[in-house]
Order: sequence, then C-alpha cells, then structure tokens
Amino acid sequence: MAIHLRAEPGDYAPNVLCPGDPVRAQYIADTFFDEGYRKVNDVRGMLGFTGTFEGKPISVQTTGMGAPSAGIVFEELAQLGVQRLIRVGTCGGLADGMGMGDTVIALSAAAEDHAPRQLSKMDCIAPTATFHLAETAVRLTREGSMGQVHVGSIVTSGLFYEPDWEKFTLWKGLGLLAVEMEAAMMYTVAGLKNMEALALMTVSDMIGEADGDAVRISDDELKRGVDQMMEIGCRVAVS
Repeated sequence: MAIHLRAEPGDYAPNVLCPGDPVRAQYIADTFFDEGYRKVNDVRGMLGFTGTFEGKPISVQTTGMGAPSAGIVFEELAQLGVQRLIRVGTCGGLADGMGMGDTVIALSAAAEDHAPRQLSKMDCIAPTATFHLAETAVRLTREGSMGQVHVGSIVTSGLFYEPDWEKFTLWKGLGLLAVEMEAAMMYTVAGLKNMEALALMTVSDMIGEADGDAVRISDDELKRGVDQMMEIGCRVAVS
C-alpha cells in the first residue's frame, strides 16, 4: 500500500489530474466530473477523487507545493497503476505578450530545483512532456473558444520567494515562458516510470525584470483562467 495515498490499485483511474491545492481538487471534482464521483484519499489533507468526465474514467489528486511533495504523489500514483499525469496548476509568466489568466502548455521543464536532478542523477536536466498529449492540448485550444495560449518550455524552481531576481531575467532571456514548482518533477517521474505526462498552467502572476516587480492575478481572473485550463485538462486526460 502507498504510504501517503491510502488507496488500492483500481481506486484511481488510469488518467489523473494533478493540482497542487486540495481546494482546487475538490472544485475540479465538483465542477467537471460527472455525478457520482468518490473520495479516494484524504491523508494529510491531500484530497483525491475518482469519477468520470463525459463518461470516461478520470481522477484528481492533490500534489501539494514544490517538487519534493509532488514527487511523493507522482511516485505513489505510479505504484497504484496510474498511466497518465496531467498537471493543472498556476505559474508566473515571464515572456512578453503574456496576460493574466492565459494558459501555458509546457513542452519541457528545465529543472532549477534540485529534487528532479537528484532523482534523475543528472546535474542538468530538462525533461519533456509526452508529445501526443501536448499535440492534443494544442489542437483542442484551436478548436475551442480559448483565450490566449502559449506553448513552449518553462522552468521549475525550488523557491517561490526567489531572492535572486536576476534569475528571472536569465530565464526570460533563454526563452522560457514561465516559472512554476512541480512540472520538472512530474516529467522526470513519468520518464522513469514509463508514464505519460503533460503540464498545463494558468498564468497567475506576471514577473517583471525589476527587483520585486510582480503583479498578482485577481480572484475572478484566476477562476476564469483555471476553468478554461481545466476544460482542456479534462479532455486531454481522457483522450
């Protein structure tokens, strides 16, 4: 039995959405799953639910904040037979032309955090998404009435309150679209465990180039952006 996900094989669907926030996991199940979903985990408040989306099996499982926490969840989901991970979270926008509530589809995630490098035994790693999932997500955004969508590479940081503001300028100069805290770990675990994975994120902060220059999204903008992203996430998960 997995230590932190007190479930048995079969309790989770093969396809799992992975938000960091347990409140968002509950919201996803309430809003996007068909009626009749069930709770499959609540250890340490890390809520998990299994149900269906338009009749197809799907689960959602909280990962917590940061690569070490998320890595435990991804590893235990693999132990429980999960085949596909879809991160549905938030990120700080770096690239010019981005706006609050935009969606980011991460083709790869440079690991600035040490945990993915430690797990992979590589000092420098930028693990990638499963291509056909990224391709499906891009196609769905073109077919729907989505707002602005950005596709490219991101960076996974180990710090939310980064004291070295020059790093943001460096990452932007390298063409990285956004910064967040879990995707590189998900892609690394997925690669090691032969799982499929894709990270989708809503831009919740815009990070400028001056020290301390960051703007936070409003609650209403965040809800609209997350709902937009979740529509893609659910459809990619069961595709």
